[in-house]
Parts: sequence; C-alpha cells; structure tokens
Amino acid sequence: MTKRCVKAVVAGKVQGVWYRRAVQEQALQHGVTGHAKNLPDGRVEVLLCGDGEAVNLISAWLWQGPPNARVTHVELESLEPRDPDNFVTL
Repeated sequence: MTKRCVKAVVAGKVQGVWYRRAVQEQALQHGVTGHAKNLPDGRVEVLLCGDGEAVNLISAWLWQGPPNARVTHVELESLEPRDPDNFVTL
C-alpha cells in the first residue's frame, strides 16, 4: 500500500451545503484521515492522507461533492505523507 497525502482547496458553492460532512463520510468509508475546514473566502480546504488509490478516488469525488454543492475549481497539492489519527471537520 502506497501512502499519499494531498491538500485540496475547493471553490464554488461549497459552504452551507454539508460539503465538509460529505467529505468526512467519503474519507471514513475509504479509511482516509485528514480534515475539511471552511476558509474565510468561501472555499473549503481538505487534507486527505492514506492509501494512494483511496486518496485519488476521494480527490476525484471532490469535484462532485454533495447534492447541493456546485464545485467550480479544485486545486490539489501533493504533500509529504503524514499520519493524522482520524478525519475531522474544523
């Protein structure tokens, strides 16, 4: 299993539509750790760490999000692998 961490910044209608909670559910289903937090400018920052395939799958899902979200842009940055204990929403 190859470990991978990515930081994503997601833009669009992603606050107030349960986006962070939906990302958390996806992460927990796939055994991925990290966080999702609202940014002051209306975007959401997501940290995903875990199995490379699972991180890639969720990274692609970020473009979809929950039903009421309207994602316009996802910026991904690869990070050094780390090992957060769980997935939290901040």
